[in-house]
Amino acid sequence: MAAGTFGAMADEALAALAVRQPEAYDELMRRYQAKLLRYIRRLMLLNAQEAEDLLQDVFLSAYVNIGDFDPELKFSAWIYRIAHNRVISEFRKVSVRPTVSFEVEQDAVLRIASDVNLPVDMDRKILQKRIRDGLRKLPLKYREVLELYYFEGLAVQEISDVLRKPIGTIGTLMRRGKQAFCEIIDCRTLSLL
Repeated sequence: MAAGTFGAMADEALAALAVRQPEAYDELMRRYQAKLLRYIRRLMLLNAQEAEDLLQDVFLSAYVNIGDFDPELKFSAWIYRIAHNRVISEFRKVSVRPTVSFEVEQDAVLRIASDVNLPVDMDRKILQKRIRDGLRKLPLKYREVLELYYFEGLAVQEISDVLRKPIGTIGTLMRRGKQAFCEIIDCRTLSLL
């Protein structure tokens, strides 16, 4: 199969094909590189080079285990699960890291702001900074759920698959994460601005 025909294939079909044709895995890497890099940077608060190194570990691990992928499941949840495991492993190794700045996309700002009742008409740069700072201070268990939902656009079921936690637990983590986030950035005072 020519490399150009991979573009129309579903992720799950590509993963099944990648066992026999490594070029199919190249297409999967192309599809997930930016998403996973952004996910890793935000969770670990890494600079670009460190995040890229970690991403390469994720892709290598996924490739080595591609034969274990069940095509009946969503590939996105499977690869995010591998990234999650690698991030958690790295997080345990590192006790203190310098903070690294990351951008908060406008659509994510609007989703978070509306979900925690922040005024969306306030200065976007101030709102972005407050959101970025608030997320950085959240414990990893809350930050990860909020990142997967707001920034990666995963559904609650997919987050459940990635983190291997029941849907009810994901809902609880999201609710508590939003509460902790509002306490950190003091959502009440933002509405007065």
